[in-house]
Amino acid sequence: MSHEKAINDLKIKSSMFSLEGITSSLHQWLYATLSPTFALLAECVIVILLAIALFAALGLVLVLMERKVAAHIQIRLGPNRVGPGGMFQTVADTLKLIMKEGLTPDKADKFLFNLAPFIVMIVAMLLLAPIAFAKGFQIWDINIGVLYLSAISSLSVIGILMAGWASNNKYSLLGAMRSGAQIVSYELSAGLAILSIVVLSGSLQISDIIAAQENGWWLFKGHIPVIISFVIFIIAVTAETNRAPFDLAEAESELTAGFHTEYSGMRFALFFLAEYINIFIVCAIGATLFLGGWMPLHIGHWEGFNHIMDYIPSSIWFFGKTIFLIFLIMWFRWTFPRLRVDQLLNLEWKYLLPISMLNLILVTIIAIFGWHF
Repeated sequence: MSHEKAINDLKIKSSMFSLEGITSSLHQWLYATLSPTFALLAECVIVILLAIALFAALGLVLVLMERKVAAHIQIRLGPNRVGPGGMFQTVADTLKLIMKEGLTPDKADKFLFNLAPFIVMIVAMLLLAPIAFAKGFQIWDINIGVLYLSAISSLSVIGILMAGWASNNKYSLLGAMRSGAQIVSYELSAGLAILSIVVLSGSLQISDIIAAQENGWWLFKGHIPVIISFVIFIIAVTAETNRAPFDLAEAESELTAGFHTEYSGMRFALFFLAEYINIFIVCAIGATLFLGGWMPLHIGHWEGFNHIMDYIPSSIWFFGKTIFLIFLIMWFRWTFPRLRVDQLLNLEWKYLLPISMLNLILVTIIAIFGWHF
């Protein structure tokens, strides 16, 4: 009995510091204080403010992380002047971008030129809805969550093509066309990799996919085909976010800055921020599908080990896995050289897509016969 009591105490302490406990308390307080309509409205306002705050924080943290990772890989210091260890360098850069004048080319389509960065940011914000940041901490647990993510993420290419065409600049247009071809191509492999997890879980709902990993993450219990799906997913989303070695859309030596060559000030900052937000989102999706999302690491019937893992708040599990995948993508950028356009498309159409299709058949066979752990 004393052992069970200790375990229960650990779970209580864990829930006190979890996002689930905070949101539950806030929900109860709002509905006890306000009418149902105003309570729902207040929750919507809080969600919007939290999403904006998350975007701002991610922009500051991930840019600093990128610079520190690059410095470590290339054996140099990175930012080390502004603030302790260069911690406030990204804050200084943000202030600089805010103070810079936003210029619009004379012959640009001014309406579409100004609209494009907002389209990209709105798409990124919509993608936050079905992602479970912790146990019970999810904006919208829609029953077609995976389909929603795949459909909405494909809309970002519209903002990129809009920016390239409206700039009335040949470098911007060429960069936008490259980006469009790249995103549309690699979406196929990413979608097939995601489908392998849907087949194993038997559901499109994010909460169901996480619950299916209670006794082990799909990366570990899905055998080699799921590992192949995970590798293909990481490669595909790296290409979809225009990250090196797939950054042909922004190749400085060829296209200046690609589709955002003509952008400056806050409009450029929105594109810059959207890149890092999209990295966070695709890594959050990868952590959810392959690494159990907020689900702790559980190993079979190891009750003692599993209870200790349960003590760690679910939000820490989620953000830890996501940051690990972000580090992996940053590692790619500072390790591999940039591909040519023909190499980039050959990799997708001649290798990744056929492998993904065959791999999906293997995963389906494993799911039908129940051969996964």
